[in-house]
Amino acid sequence: MKRKVLIVEDEAHIGIGIKYNCEAEGFDATLVGDGPSALQLFADNPHAFDALILDIMLPDMSGYTVLERLREQGIDVPVLILSARTLTEDKVRGFDAGADQYLTKPFELPELISRVKNLVKRQPNAATPDNSGPEQFQFGDVSIDFVRHEVTVRGKLVELTTKELDLVRFFVSREGEVLSRNDLLDNVWGVDSSPQTRTVDNFIVRLRRHFETDPANPQHFLSVRGVGYRFVAEPGIDNDTDAEDG
Repeated sequence: MKRKVLIVEDEAHIGIGIKYNCEAEGFDATLVGDGPSALQLFADNPHAFDALILDIMLPDMSGYTVLERLREQGIDVPVLILSARTLTEDKVRGFDAGADQYLTKPFELPELISRVKNLVKRQPNAATPDNSGPEQFQFGDVSIDFVRHEVTVRGKLVELTTKELDLVRFFVSREGEVLSRNDLLDNVWGVDSSPQTRTVDNFIVRLRRHFETDPANPQHFLSVRGVGYRFVAEPGIDNDTDAEDG
């Protein structure tokens, strides 16, 4: 069965080129030119697409808004943002909205296709899923099924974005290790880090809100001053950590 890709791009020559190349690689590609049209397709069928290529500078509704609304609705389709905006704050905003990858214009089509293939492979129902780490994991009052993308905290279902769940899974696979922001960016986001980016920090704040009983006094997602973060499943006297990084 062909994997389905939705392309949201208002510049016709770019969108048509992406669609043609996706189809040449065996994808079933759909192209729309604005955000409301994309949202309507997902409203009709939340599981209609295996990946979303999303331009940011769209008419009437920005790509950021489209992505935020999809995530608010619990739609965790993998998203590749396509944008002429190259500033760190633009990339951070995209990741904070729930993007999985960010590619700047102008771009090379082989790189775009490679990124789309990578996103589709990491889908839970893809033919070749990413099986690194456990399929299920429990810590504290948290129970996670990585295959089903189901998370419960203190008995209540919690909706996580694909990227949030990817980050948790990487922490779980490296439990107890001190991980730098570069480690996390390279392995979870697959992008080069910048000393100014707060992408990882913002995601850690969100994970603490989801999982920690007291987010201001975390017991599982710990900061290590000047280095990065460490995940601890079972807090104990040997799990002391430095104060929060600035």
